[in-house]
Amino acid sequence: MADSYVRVRGAREHNLRTVDVDIPRDALVAFTGVSGSGKSSLAFGTLYAEAQRRYFESVAPYARRLIHQVGAPKVEDITGLPPAVALEQRRSAPTSRSSVGTVTTLSNTLRMLFSRAGDYPEGATERLDSDAFSPNTAAGACQECHGLGTVHRVTEESLVPDPALSVREGAVAAWPGAWQGKNLRDILDALGHDVDRPWRELPQADRDWILFTDEQPVVTVHPVRDVGRIQRPYKGQYMSARRYVLHTFADSKSETLRRRVQGFMVAEPCPVCHGRRLRPEALAVTFEGHDIATLAGRPLSALAELLRSTAERPDDEVAPVLARDLVARIGVLTELGLGYLSMDRPAPTLSTGELQRLRLATQLRSGLFGVVYVLDEPSAGLHPADTESLLTVLKRLKEAGNSLFVVEHDMDVVRRADWIVDVGPRAGEHGGQVLHSGPVAALADAPDSATRRFLFDAAPPAERTVRRPSGTLTLRGVTLHNLRGLDAAFPLGVFTAVTGVSGSGKSTLVTRVLADAVRDHLGTGEEPPDTADGDATGPEARAQLAGAEGLGAIDRLVRVDQKPIGRTPRSNLATYTGLFDAVRKVFAATDEARARGYTAGRFSFNVAGGRCETCQGEGFVAVELLFLPGTYAPCTACHGARYRPETLEITYRDRTVADVLAMTVDTATAFLADVPAAARSLRTLQDVGLGYLRLGQPATELSGGEAQRIKLATELQRTRRGHTLYLLDEPTTGLHPADTEVLLRQLHGLVDAGHTVVVVEHDMGVVAGADHVIDLGPGGGADGGRIVAAGTPAEVAAAPLSRTAPYLARRRARPDAS
Repeated sequence: MADSYVRVRGAREHNLRTVDVDIPRDALVAFTGVSGSGKSSLAFGTLYAEAQRRYFESVAPYARRLIHQVGAPKVEDITGLPPAVALEQRRSAPTSRSSVGTVTTLSNTLRMLFSRAGDYPEGATERLDSDAFSPNTAAGACQECHGLGTVHRVTEESLVPDPALSVREGAVAAWPGAWQGKNLRDILDALGHDVDRPWRELPQADRDWILFTDEQPVVTVHPVRDVGRIQRPYKGQYMSARRYVLHTFADSKSETLRRRVQGFMVAEPCPVCHGRRLRPEALAVTFEGHDIATLAGRPLSALAELLRSTAERPDDEVAPVLARDLVARIGVLTELGLGYLSMDRPAPTLSTGELQRLRLATQLRSGLFGVVYVLDEPSAGLHPADTESLLTVLKRLKEAGNSLFVVEHDMDVVRRADWIVDVGPRAGEHGGQVLHSGPVAALADAPDSATRRFLFDAAPPAERTVRRPSGTLTLRGVTLHNLRGLDAAFPLGVFTAVTGVSGSGKSTLVTRVLADAVRDHLGTGEEPPDTADGDATGPEARAQLAGAEGLGAIDRLVRVDQKPIGRTPRSNLATYTGLFDAVRKVFAATDEARARGYTAGRFSFNVAGGRCETCQGEGFVAVELLFLPGTYAPCTACHGARYRPETLEITYRDRTVADVLAMTVDTATAFLADVPAAARSLRTLQDVGLGYLRLGQPATELSGGEAQRIKLATELQRTRRGHTLYLLDEPTTGLHPADTEVLLRQLHGLVDAGHTVVVVEHDMGVVAGADHVIDLGPGGGADGGRIVAAGTPAEVAAAPLSRTAPYLARRRARPDAS
């Protein structure tokens, strides 16, 4: 009989310790372990990477160069490995032209339906090609807005927020500051405009010319300088406020300048296509009485309902065939809890979990069998109510003859697996061992497993005294996306969990509306995060607020997300937290360094001077292997040390700066105990459970959960004055339950210190331990956007209309129930 196992021998990728493991095919296999234990290194870095490498050996050499390749894993041998498909948690390209329809290819079928079976207006001579129904093609895009649906313009109100000021006092706020702004004001004065009269008293014709003219007259300016400064006249060219804003937004290379002028722009629906993105001839074609933009804007579940009657027609004409395909594919998406999405929803507004489930649905319809699907936390971002549907879909993939290797932290998903591979016992250099590979129930016999306690412990959680709030922050009449006239109250000085099914509006409420209201009150001008925040091509939609109360109690806003701390190997733990500054100063202060004239900059690997110039301070060089996947090798000059030999001649306590970068946080804490600036950072990193990471570990090797905890540690090490509001969007994503316990200790410690913590969360363990719960719903999309329950966890667990209530009630009864 054929061997039904994938057999791995000698896996050494990242922290794996020459691992040997046997994993069954045609099964749902869960890979578990604490963050950083090595489970992803085994599932993705070894199994998927080797499957991909073998596939590329059969591809034409020229084609290999055009495809991104993971590279060959460090493993002695793998047998019984079928072809593999990886569905990872990764963010989409930040362009609004990518949408739910393009990611799933549903838009292709819908365009074909309109092209071949649409109702054309009277007089139309020929049918349009399907490209004519796409806003992303020259044939289909509206010529005014180029298929974006919005145009960006400026108004007098946006350019002059305070008309009581004069031009000299800065009425035209959109103009730049410093000398350039003074220059434009002096030019206006030279042109004969009254720059000392309040703006509102100027004639409308003068105001319009100052703000909107396309003229650029050149005049001689006689500047008024301070006493003692040269008063030399000069030629100055005028530029209107509109011209300056639009030119800066379109052409400036400075993100800071572009963000600044964005605030003076107004995004409006295109006046030609009215936001529908297409040319008039495409919008004139209808199906069931609706144009394609209207159908693309409907929730997928509603679109399927509209197409159902056509799909059920028995004939084999084009319309029923295409409608049946659309209804069937939308059915899978609805089953995965994504029926609230519309086809025109921009991909950048989707969470990583939503994107992964969209790709999962596409694979389910592909009809492949005999494939290994390697999934990275498919339950991420899923409400417990949607997890059952996810498990049903995974079961169908398995029954189609496929194997599923799932990296997972949700114990409810793990319990439903056929097999479990538990990696540990801890993280980093203390992990990398397979503690158990076998049936789930047999994990109970693995004494070193950190997963065992959360999988089998049935003791009820300890009751905790709910904190009393110190005040309330209230938002009234919130309108944004699916929030419509919502009133929301956030108690201060407590731990609040915001819950609800996917698409219910919880992230919009917390990370957009609440964050923007507090930021505007504080006047920080902080840039919004790029987590599912919408169109990245221009100014974002702002929430409408009828009023807000209690903002005065907040002195500072901190948001912590799971974005990478850097996208290149140059960014690492030491540089991000700032502790490397202290390390470089320590080395620069040694007698030998001072004798040689070395400053702290000499010990930076990011600037020329002390770094190795062969590898530019990266420690490795890219090796191009022609038709094989490119790889990295230690630099031949510095052998991975990053520095010149002369720099490494400087030691502190017999260690070079390269030695310190190679230390783990735990080791460095003892080594740098008497360096206050470094010791404080290192202690906070230990407090959030990151003692196993190396100081110089590249950001590209860190998981989302590790990046998030590094950001939290960076905040914790700062001196906190006043009342801080901490906002976290699903902080437990990517965290093992043992890591979640460590994170929660820190978050509850912030509340005990007098601050406010608000988290958007699906983990019922986190919700059960909160002081206050706000549950949105009852469904997603148009069926959500309302607060269905609010109060203590006990009160919300008893709420009759809440879809969260039964799962929260189960969790309060048993800690391992979700």
